[in-house]
Amino acid sequence: MIQATQLRVGMTILYNNEPYRVLAVQHITPGNWRGMVQTKLRNLKTGGAVENRFRSEDKLDRASLEQHEMEYLYSDGADYHFMNSETYEQTSLSAEVLGDNVHYLVPNIRFMVEYYNGTPVGVEPPKVVELKVVDTTPNMRGATVTATQKPATLETGLVVNVPSFIDIGEVIRIDTTEGKYLERAKA
Repeated sequence: MIQATQLRVGMTILYNNEPYRVLAVQHITPGNWRGMVQTKLRNLKTGGAVENRFRSEDKLDRASLEQHEMEYLYSDGADYHFMNSETYEQTSLSAEVLGDNVHYLVPNIRFMVEYYNGTPVGVEPPKVVELKVVDTTPNMRGATVTATQKPATLETGLVVNVPSFIDIGEVIRIDTTEGKYLERAKA
């Protein structure tokens, strides 16, 4: 059991006997009233998001999730298929379960797939992924490492801002927690 004031983004809790992931937390202390915690939660079974206000003295149960390392194999258009690295068992997940993580899926990348009562409910991508730039404006002549940025479309469809010296065909490293450019990948 944890107090509502100890909720953090990314935690999984049981709310109304359903597993939820905490998406946003805001502590509110209105004048002389008691403090409260405003949260945005995503149901791990249905994918629906709800907002809820907890009193600061409310206690919540943490949801225990099993995690298995799985390798992304392919997409058949509707589902994304993963294989357990140890048992070679395959699992398919929908785009709703994957959420924004679908932008980090390239074949043979390893994700941590989260299970609740034997059902896959979410994924945790690696902290950094390497993706190829497939479309961006041409390199500006004489551009060096500066603060100017331009949009670049990556092989998975993700669009990120990159420095002006990045060209089509280059492989770059992306931070999956914020979806931002980090650096060029080492050749």
